[in-house]
Amino acid sequence: MTTFRLPDLGEGLEDAELISWHVNVGDRVVVDQPLLSVETAKAVVEVPSPCSGRIARLLGAPGEIIKVGAPMVEFEKEPDTHTDAGTVVGALPTEATAPKRTQPGAKPDKGTRLIVKATPAVRGLARELGVDLAYIVGTGPGGTITRADVEARKRAGVAGDGYEPLRSVRRAMAVNMARSALEVPGSTVTDEVIVGQWPRDVDVTLRLIRAIIVGCRTEPALNAWFDKARMARKLHTRIDVGIAMNTGDGLFAPVLRDVAARSDSDLRSGLEALKRDVAARKVSPSDLAGQTITLSNFGMLGGRNASLAIVPPQVAILGAGRIFDAVRPVDGQIRVTKVLPLSLTFDHRVVTGAEALRFFGPIVAELAAKR
Repeated sequence: MTTFRLPDLGEGLEDAELISWHVNVGDRVVVDQPLLSVETAKAVVEVPSPCSGRIARLLGAPGEIIKVGAPMVEFEKEPDTHTDAGTVVGALPTEATAPKRTQPGAKPDKGTRLIVKATPAVRGLARELGVDLAYIVGTGPGGTITRADVEARKRAGVAGDGYEPLRSVRRAMAVNMARSALEVPGSTVTDEVIVGQWPRDVDVTLRLIRAIIVGCRTEPALNAWFDKARMARKLHTRIDVGIAMNTGDGLFAPVLRDVAARSDSDLRSGLEALKRDVAARKVSPSDLAGQTITLSNFGMLGGRNASLAIVPPQVAILGAGRIFDAVRPVDGQIRVTKVLPLSLTFDHRVVTGAEALRFFGPIVAELAAKR
């Protein structure tokens, strides 16, 4: 018997949500045949089989949060006599015997005769916890619902008490924001830039990225990571900017790599590609990790200034608020002009106030330039 455990899916992820199984107990599988799909904080990932053999046991129910390293599948190993490792093989279930595939949280259609396999003790536990067995895909022999299945469903928060469990991106956001609040003594400075001289067709995001490049070159201390365990910092020469993007699923911050070495057209095409991938939930885990500093252009949604959360190991995040009309002195005269509010939040454990201002000042000056 061989046990397959949930592998490290990369980028420091600790767990994943089991979305669906692609195999059943008794199936014969080959190397690289899809076993299951999981959703991490960053992407939906299809996990392949590491070996050939017969599925003896499936561990985990759709909707359950699985820790990296937890056992997922038990195999009865068999000699691999198949030459096509990409072909799905095995005993195909008949219509009468095939288990119904349901999405997590989905109930059978009306008119479907539902057979729930569960012992009296498990049914009693479900009643006690307020869990509807009709929503559970059993992981026991022949699809039998186990105590672990019921308890996992209860932990998932779908027992009918009105709470909606935080999943994938939102769950990761909750963890990261709590971590930021507990670990990072963030300090925020604000300023504003008169931008009435900007061209009408200006690409605001690109101007902000270019300004960040100027700031990082002037004061590298904010283009850095901090390792709390080692009490050490790492200054980066390359500038990889995380771009905060809001979606219905939660907040993403995909990375534009090496921004200082790229043209405006290349940066714009890269931004559009990241937006498409985020919207389709096809962004790769590698594109969501490794930011050396983050930009949040939250003004597109509203608000002027903010104390933004820094996600470790980064030490700084620049925020751009909503551009607004205001009366300001322009070329020696009082005029109504466009004003861009800026907020810089930095990790005061490793960045001094003077360093933050040496970084922030050139950004303001770059954005105020008439071009």
